[in-house]
Amino acid sequence: MKTALVTHADCLLHVTPPGHPEQVARLEHILHALAPLDLHRVGAPMAGDDDLLRVHPKEYIEGLRNALPNTGIIQVDGDTDMSAGSLDAAYRAAGGVLKAVDMVLGGEAPNAFVAVRPPGHHAETSTAMGFCFFGNVALGAKHALDFHGLKRVAVVDFDVHHGNGTQDLLYDEKRALVITSQQMPLWPGTGEASETGAYDNILNVPLPPESDGAVMRRIYSETVFPRLRDFKPDLILISAGFDAHTDDPLAQLNWTTEDFAWLTGQLCDIADQTCHGRVVSTLEGGYDLSALAQSAKAHVEQLIEAVK
Repeated sequence: MKTALVTHADCLLHVTPPGHPEQVARLEHILHALAPLDLHRVGAPMAGDDDLLRVHPKEYIEGLRNALPNTGIIQVDGDTDMSAGSLDAAYRAAGGVLKAVDMVLGGEAPNAFVAVRPPGHHAETSTAMGFCFFGNVALGAKHALDFHGLKRVAVVDFDVHHGNGTQDLLYDEKRALVITSQQMPLWPGTGEASETGAYDNILNVPLPPESDGAVMRRIYSETVFPRLRDFKPDLILISAGFDAHTDDPLAQLNWTTEDFAWLTGQLCDIADQTCHGRVVSTLEGGYDLSALAQSAKAHVEQLIEAVK
């Protein structure tokens, strides 16, 4: 079986203002970089409202739908914009994660990468923010737990910004372990080590500005990997943000493409040890187009290597 690539052209229809970092070109560059790879390519379906209701209230979903413009671009948050194609893209992004979870847990693919936008890990219960509308990874975790009946699901978020939305949506979910590393201080200002969830189910790993991949490797090896192994997840979900790259314009961590490859490989090794290699990764941040494409390709190459 091949690593699955789940994506959809509708995710290119979410248009943001000129100069906005979360732009259509992000996904275009990633798909171009992944084109030569031998992958099982699958279209992302739209999530249903019943799916979204696992993590978002009906009033929030209806509010986004009512705000959708017929033309032009509106602002729903200080840095989150909506065009006519944005909600279709957001439904595809959420649905893509659900499809990938179904494929991996159903034995159709050993692991998967969901190449979609808008991202999701900043969307809180009733708040669109940080370029995000729906909590894609949190939704995937709830789907794996409630629909597939898994006992334990782990989320590992290595985006440079704190996954405040995922933390909010899974804060009181004792069956989920959320591990998120982030530059501190940095927007959105959350993610202190003292934030541990309702059931000690959240591990925040603050990283100092200007720290590099060597620091990340040490901290993950000493702190993250032992906690993840001890949890013994039935599935590992990855929020794959590539904005910790040294070339990224929105933060000050100094990871390299090789660091992302190393981290992905380590997570795949733990998945082999704990959950039959079952990994579903979905795109979050990354705003230098070249670094994003190179890092995403290295990430997916490690997913492919894990199943050889």
